[in-house]
Amino acid sequence: MIKVLIFDADGVLINGEMFSKILAKEYGISTEITEPFFDGPFSECLVGNIDLKEAISPYLEGWGWKTGVDSFLDYWFSAEHSIDQDLIAYIQECRKRGIKCYVATNQEKHRAEYMLDKLGFVNNFDKLYASAHLGHKKPSLDFYEKLVNDLDGINKEEILFWDDSPKNITAARQFGINAELYTTFEDFNKRMKIYPDFDK
Repeated sequence: MIKVLIFDADGVLINGEMFSKILAKEYGISTEITEPFFDGPFSECLVGNIDLKEAISPYLEGWGWKTGVDSFLDYWFSAEHSIDQDLIAYIQECRKRGIKCYVATNQEKHRAEYMLDKLGFVNNFDKLYASAHLGHKKPSLDFYEKLVNDLDGINKEEILFWDDSPKNITAARQFGINAELYTTFEDFNKRMKIYPDFDK
């Protein structure tokens, strides 16, 4: 019996273009220019080793961003603000039935806070697990281990995890939890009916 549903954020709960592509299109700051940051220091931000504000600050001048770190982060986080309302509504129905629902995302701490406060995840989910807080990123098995250990009294077979990344799904299954690849809400809704208690 599934007692816990866990959802990835970007590509599942939140849809839309990657921020680096939005930045290139709206400000002419190409992905070639931003790649050294996102492939470099940002990886350390994702596991909580470096604060994003400190890491990105030296890059902004070279990118031609004139209005400071906070305005850049506001622009970044609000640009990725397209929430799948059908999925959120489904999740709320599950929670009313006593199913615990969580977010599990590779995320640095500032955007994780934005998701909770500005995107309403604090009200729509029982908890958000971010890689910056766990100290590990998906698909590391340490990510799943720390998350599941925090779900006191829940067995692995009682968990169903949804992610849009095949490698994250493979790792979750390797760890021993049920995992499904998310593509669209329609496909999700159809495949949830395979599981007992969700087949209505």
